[in-house]
Amino acid sequence: MADLQADIAIIGGGPGGASAAIEAAGRGLDVIVVDKGRFPRDKCCGDGLTTGALRHLDQLGFDPATVPSWRAVTDVSVRTPSGRQRLFPLPATDDGGGGVFAAVARRRQFDAALLDLARDAGASVNEGHELVGLDQNRSRVLAKVRGPDGPLTIEARYVIAADGMWSPTRKLLGIDTGGYRGDWHAFRQYFANVTGPANRHLLVWFEPDLLPGYAWSFPVDTNSANVGFGILRRPGQSVQSMKELWPRLLARPHVVEALGAGAEPEAPHRAWPIPTRLGKLPIADGRVLFVGDALAAGDPMTGEGIGQALETGRCAAAAIATGTSATNGNGNADAAVALDPVEVRSCYQRHLRQGMMRDHRLAAGLSGLLSTRRGVDAAVSIVGATPWTRSNFARWLFEDYPRASLATPRRWRRGLFSSPGAFADR
Repeated sequence: MADLQADIAIIGGGPGGASAAIEAAGRGLDVIVVDKGRFPRDKCCGDGLTTGALRHLDQLGFDPATVPSWRAVTDVSVRTPSGRQRLFPLPATDDGGGGVFAAVARRRQFDAALLDLARDAGASVNEGHELVGLDQNRSRVLAKVRGPDGPLTIEARYVIAADGMWSPTRKLLGIDTGGYRGDWHAFRQYFANVTGPANRHLLVWFEPDLLPGYAWSFPVDTNSANVGFGILRRPGQSVQSMKELWPRLLARPHVVEALGAGAEPEAPHRAWPIPTRLGKLPIADGRVLFVGDALAAGDPMTGEGIGQALETGRCAAAAIATGTSATNGNGNADAAVALDPVEVRSCYQRHLRQGMMRDHRLAAGLSGLLSTRRGVDAAVSIVGATPWTRSNFARWLFEDYPRASLATPRRWRRGLFSSPGAFADR
């Protein structure tokens, strides 16, 4: 007999799991979240939130004031391999009345606040509980977890696996990805006493030796920045080689100038892999749906993963609840659970194939254009040619609207290219 029962058991309490929990609980479903860690906990990340991510947070009822390090950003400065600098403004007003189109927040604080919102929505959250076993049949899933007070068995109608790139759920189901170590590698370090432009602007540097990757500096807190770089994984690439590159990158004059002479590290640097092969891994298995990094849903052009985790988490929960994808808000609090797992999987897969997968194919193709100095210089010159192209490129880059909008008419809506940012009514 199971110790706990729920409509949905969610493995992982990060953005994908928390958003799924909020969506499902908002529809009246019983939800249990388990995570082997305890929040707040650090998560190696660039800490940037795109417009797409912010819109999901807004619809979920998230309050930015719950994150002390939250920092809204109004523009992005791009430096080409040839050294040309171009500022791309986002259409936010000075008083915030136009909403927020980009923000930065430390993941340690952001993830904890989002998981707290899941609790407030009615989800039962069990921290310090590790998934150690999983069995499923035609009518339910049994998840065995080990916590501080001993083992527990959770019986659920469905499981949402939001447990990262090396998903334990996937391993327990026998569909592990083997030696897969991510498609990209990223490296970051926090800096304090930042007095240069990095204190105000979101900076992107296309360094010749990083292409098609890039380096970044994102302002966070007051006088602090998240500084790092991401590179495409290649044979022989290692964390050690990234560690050796790091001081050379920080010593480059334009990086020193951006941070200010007095900038100093807050903590040791960290590295992590980024999975960006959406559609190449199983989307679901029986009554188990995968979301976020467990689905390898990271953006193949930028490495962004938070917005993708939020979207896949919400849509997996919505597919289980009603057999429809989440689009606007939390639905109508429909407490029914879809009984047919074939229909649930079909609904979830259909949403991904008609939307996010098309966006990713476009992003992957464009990433190839950014693999050479000439390609980057030409691209930045084209998108920076006029005020209109600069503003709209910034909105497109930050996923204010779907990347492949022109190819997916079903996602068209009034004001698609001119709507205000997130949290505009707060």
